[in-house]
Amino acid sequence: MQGQREVRKLKKKKRSFILESLAIRVQTGSAMNHPNVITPLGTPFIERTVGELVAERPGRSRVFQSFGIDFCCQGAKTLSEACQKRGVALDTVVEQLEAEANGPNEVIKNPATLPPAELIDYIVEAHHGFLHREFPRLHVMAERVASVHGGHTPSLIQVKEVLNSLIAELDEHMEKEEQVLFPAIRTLVSGGSAMPLDGPIACMMREHEDAGGDLAQLRALTYEYDPPAEACNTYRALFAGLADLEEDLHRHIHLENQVLFPAALTLAANVVRS
Repeated sequence: MQGQREVRKLKKKKRSFILESLAIRVQTGSAMNHPNVITPLGTPFIERTVGELVAERPGRSRVFQSFGIDFCCQGAKTLSEACQKRGVALDTVVEQLEAEANGPNEVIKNPATLPPAELIDYIVEAHHGFLHREFPRLHVMAERVASVHGGHTPSLIQVKEVLNSLIAELDEHMEKEEQVLFPAIRTLVSGGSAMPLDGPIACMMREHEDAGGDLAQLRALTYEYDPPAEACNTYRALFAGLADLEEDLHRHIHLENQVLFPAALTLAANVVRS
């Protein structure tokens, strides 16, 4: 009971913090301003600044981060200058930026139509893989934004804390799925007998609800992932990354709760009847 009371107090405190942060934002000035250097219209792509390229498409931040290119404090450098400074091939970076803009070319089959074993493969590769790739960069950006801007925008400190909690919870959650639940489902698919699945699946679904609550908090704290006009590029990239995280995690949880888990329970019930 004591633990439940503490959880309720923490949730109440978090809600109060969100309301206070909303009020503080109205009073906040432009101390976070990291102006971009905007090149003239018609400037060749490689001569545009990395700062404006990210401001134009926040998704480009992933490409620059993969090459160690600073698009925030060094955002005034042109793409050509930034690549030269980092010692990376300009053509390679441009190719990756073009790929980011174009997105995947192949038509992907609706994963909800996959049989259970193939759906597990898809979830681990597409969704667990996405989280494993995104969590480290989101963590670094959240820490940096909270450190630089948290003094005048306290909600950013809360964003960092909620995100770090979500990362820790989902890392453990995915490990339980990959090491325990998913192998048990595979055993059922192959015709073997496995442990009862009702309890583990119910646990995973409760943890999904907790993750959904964290996402709702992040959406509220970031004003629906809408950075202020004067926000720096790391600030903008963080909010864009959180929006992508929410979108992917919603699809991820849907596939497990509404497709994989019901199929697994049906398999388990058939084994019991036989």
